[in-house]
Amino acid sequence: MGGFFGVASKNGCTTDLFYGTDYHSHLGTMRGGLVVINNNGFTRSIHDITNSQFRSKFEDDIVKMNGNLGIGVISDNEDQPLIIGSHLGDYAIVTVGVIKNLDVLKKAAFKKRTTHFSEMSHGEINPTELVATIINEESTFEAGIRKVQELVEGSCSILLLTRHGIYAARDWYGRTPVIIGKKPGAYAVTMETCAFPNLDYDHMKDLGPGEIVLITEDGVEQKAKPDGTLRICSFLWVYYGYPSSTYEGINVEQSRYRCGASLAKRDDVKPDLVAGIPDSGTGHAIGYANAAKIPHERPFVKYTPTWPRSFMPQNQLTRDLVAKMKLIPIREIIKGKKLLFCEDSIVRGTQLRDTIKRLFEAGAKEVHMRPACPPLLHGCKFLNFSRSRSILDLAGRRAVKTLEGDDCKKLEKYADPCSKCHAAMVEIIRKELGLTSLRYQRLDDLTKAIGLPKKNLCTYCWDAEG
Repeated sequence: MGGFFGVASKNGCTTDLFYGTDYHSHLGTMRGGLVVINNNGFTRSIHDITNSQFRSKFEDDIVKMNGNLGIGVISDNEDQPLIIGSHLGDYAIVTVGVIKNLDVLKKAAFKKRTTHFSEMSHGEINPTELVATIINEESTFEAGIRKVQELVEGSCSILLLTRHGIYAARDWYGRTPVIIGKKPGAYAVTMETCAFPNLDYDHMKDLGPGEIVLITEDGVEQKAKPDGTLRICSFLWVYYGYPSSTYEGINVEQSRYRCGASLAKRDDVKPDLVAGIPDSGTGHAIGYANAAKIPHERPFVKYTPTWPRSFMPQNQLTRDLVAKMKLIPIREIIKGKKLLFCEDSIVRGTQLRDTIKRLFEAGAKEVHMRPACPPLLHGCKFLNFSRSRSILDLAGRRAVKTLEGDDCKKLEKYADPCSKCHAAMVEIIRKELGLTSLRYQRLDDLTKAIGLPKKNLCTYCWDAEG
C-alpha cells in the first residue's frame, strides 16, 4: 500500500507535513519522501525506511525545509516525490495505488518518440514518472490528471505540488480515501484521518471518486467533479486502516467492534477468553467479547520497539521470524484455557500456523480462530497491500486446489458460506493450521459491519466483485 499527506499553510507547512506523513507509517512500506516549495524552488528528501522509522530518517531533513506548501508520501517501492519540469510549469508529484496496465501505457508513451523514463530499477519504470508523463500531454493539470484517471487500470490517487497550490485527486473508483482537513490558516489532505486530531485539523470533506481539487492557504477549489463510481477497498476497515481513522464517515475501530459482534452472534463455542491477534485483530476481538459476554484478555503481547510489521519483508523466512519474535506469549494466561482468537484475515496462514503451535506448546487446551473476513480466493488487482507472488500463496486457494486436484477457476461455490464446498475448504484450512475450530466471517455480515452498500465496496478478494 502507501499513503500521502499534504499541507497548505499561511504559517509554514513543515511541522504539520512531517508529522502528518509520519502518521501513514503503519501502512508498512519501504520508502518515504517529503518536498516543500518556496521562492527558491523545491526542497526534497527521500529515504529508505524499510528497517527504520520514518521519523528518525527525516528529523534532520525537516529543519532544512521551509515553505507554505508541501507534500509527503510513504511509498511501496518507488522513490517519491518526483520533481518534474514541463510546459505546465515545474511541479512535484506523489501517487498511491497500483497501475496494472503499466506496460501498455509505457509502450503508448514510447510511440510518441519524445518520451523517456529516467527512474529505472531492474528494468522497470517508476509508476509516478509515468503518471507525470501522461499529465504533461495535456494543456492543464486538471485535464492531465483526468486523463490519468481514465487510462489507469488498478488505482491511482495523486498529490501534485505547484507554486499555486496542491492538486489532490482521488482515483476513479475511490478505492483509497482522500480527505481534506482544515484549521485556522491551513488546509491539509490525507489518506488517514488519524493524522488530523493531534495536528488540530477538523474534517472538512472526503473527495468523491475521480474528484480533483486545488488546495491553497486560502481554501479548497473544486477542479473536477466526482464522476467516478465508489468502490472503496473493504480491507481498510478489516485490516490496514488505522483504528482512529474514519473513511466515508465510518470509523475503523467501531466497524471492527461490529464485525467481531457479528462473529459472536453466529457462534456456539464457549471459550474461557477471547483475544485478538495483535494489532489488527484486537478491535474485532473486543467486539466479539462484548457481544458474547466473555472476558477479553491478552495471551500474547506485541514487542514493537525493534520489530517491523511482519508482512513487510519480501523473504518468507524473514517474515516468519519477525512474526515470531514480535509476539511474546504469556503462559500464565494460556495454560489450560480454551482460547478463541479473532484475526483480521488469513492470507497465507504460514505465520498463523506457527502461532497456533506455540499456543498449544504453552499449554492451551483449545484454540479457536475467527477471521473477520471471508476466505481470500482472489489476489487483489486494484491495490498493492499483499506481498503474495502466487495465487496459490492464499490459504483458500491451496485448499481449493487440494479438493479439485487443480487450481479451480469457478470459485463461486467456495465463496458461498452455506455450501458444502465452502465447508470442505474451511476444514482443510483448519487442519493445516492445527486449530480446534475455524469459522470465517460471512460477507453479508462484513458489509453490514462496515455500513456501506455492497455496491460501493470492493469485495474482489472474496467474491471477484470489484
